[in-house]
Amino acid sequence: MNSDTPVIDPADPAAALAAMARRCSNWGRWGPDDVHGTLNFLDDEARRRAAGLVTTGRVFSLAQPFDADGPQKGWRRRTNPVHTMTDTGLDAEHGDQGFPFGFGGADDVIAMPLQCSTQWDGLGHIFDHGNAWNGRRAGDVVTSEGDRVTGIQTAADRLAGRAVLLDAGRALAADLGLEYPELPDGFALTPELLDRVIERQGPSAEVGRGDIVLVRTGQYSRTRRAGWGDYAGGAAPGLSFHSAPWLHDREIAAIATDTWGFEVRPNELPGTFQPLHQIVIPHMGLYLGEMWNLDGLAEHCAVTGRYEALLVAAPLPVTGAVGSPVNPLALV
Repeated sequence: MNSDTPVIDPADPAAALAAMARRCSNWGRWGPDDVHGTLNFLDDEARRRAAGLVTTGRVFSLAQPFDADGPQKGWRRRTNPVHTMTDTGLDAEHGDQGFPFGFGGADDVIAMPLQCSTQWDGLGHIFDHGNAWNGRRAGDVVTSEGDRVTGIQTAADRLAGRAVLLDAGRALAADLGLEYPELPDGFALTPELLDRVIERQGPSAEVGRGDIVLVRTGQYSRTRRAGWGDYAGGAAPGLSFHSAPWLHDREIAAIATDTWGFEVRPNELPGTFQPLHQIVIPHMGLYLGEMWNLDGLAEHCAVTGRYEALLVAAPLPVTGAVGSPVNPLALV
């Protein structure tokens, strides 16, 4: 632990949040007009090196399905995708689509919250005491017209680089006596445990500047076996509030997990809501990915002993959005 890492007193959550915000702030680091946050660590040279990681050409999609059988239950008006066909094969068979010489087709439309399945949290998603990323007033950033400063479109050409999988579910299973490689709900991944995962996985799991870290807890695997339950918004394993300096000091570009909320739930600081979000998005400028399906990649890595890949995970450039669905592709 660094000597300047704040001592966190759970009995005083307001002081804990303020101290961690000071410790992990990147405000002004890339100038007053910056809109990219930690994506500044992911430069062209880092992407060039990441491209060299592809040796087999195999591709893993890290997305959950986008369908009506998803995890959402309506909290904060988040619903599962509603997919509707506007033209079908039957319309074509009946010849009533208005096209000449037998031409027919199918079209569809989808309605969904941008954060209902595999997605990125943008920098306009979370505020701290009315402050957005880089010290801007939240109301100056996100209005009824959307995020006018750090909208998700600003990351459309940036989220491609070296991904490092930290399969905490597998690496810590023996320590915890787990039947399956799935961390229990409420289990907090501290800096010490993250380092233990890296040590056990070997050199290919070392985390450094510009990397995109993928943390598999195994909670998504459990839902595939036992049903969604309270996956969306309920208890979960995840990153500890104490991991904020670990994330900050390694200068990672982004981080994604297989859970709904990235951090451990219930939250560690009494009376708070998602306190790690409150630090890493508005103060650190860190992009967060949630509800990623890391199982196929994790199985491959467990067999090969290689925990790095080229990741291409561009958000949809929805102008002014504070989050975006994504189909992340890991190439090995």
